Amino acid sequence: MNTTAYFDALYQQDDPFEYRTRWYEARKRALTLASLPRDHYLRGWELGCSNGVLTAALAPRCAQLLATDLSEQAVSAARLALAAHAHVRVERAEHPRQWPDGTFDLIVFSELGYYLDPPTMQAMAARLAASLDAQGVLIACHWRPAFAEARCTAEFVHAQLDALLPRAFSWGDADMLLQGWSRDTRSVAEHEGLR
Repeated sequence: MNTTAYFDALYQQDDPFEYRTRWYEARKRALTLASLPRDHYLRGWELGCSNGVLTAALAPRCAQLLATDLSEQAVSAARLALAAHAHVRVERAEHPRQWPDGTFDLIVFSELGYYLDPPTMQAMAARLAASLDAQGVLIACHWRPAFAEARCTAEFVHAQLDALLPRAFSWGDADMLLQGWSRDTRSVAEHEGLR
């Protein structure tokens, strides 16, 4: 499968995954946002930002937010959707070959890992872990059922992150797996001095 051509073809449509209209997607977005252990982040990064629907929801929670996607059409749509957010930068990038400088206190890696073959996913996990700052959180959310374009499973993707970082939380159902990792293993209640 030529991944770039696949996504370029998909993004001939305005909202190919129906992020704006499906309850499944609205629920997943709400769960992702609710899972974030802090209310605000200094430097966030969303990989695979698509048309910017989740990016727009993350924007108020980040002082700076980088959003990247492989598809030029998706990047154009996300830039348009996020034009009012001066602190959000949207770029076309092919990961893990292209990589931003510095570290992030929030990394969102959603619906992307299973498009990578297993060795590339292992390399991606290592780079993600290296880009997470000491207090940061890495969130991953992936579709569980098999599909033709998947090169590995959600469980494989998340296992690569488990091998490198302490797990902060886990939630899943038959459809999706939502998990987070952080070197700072204190709970939300511990952060707020409740225990």
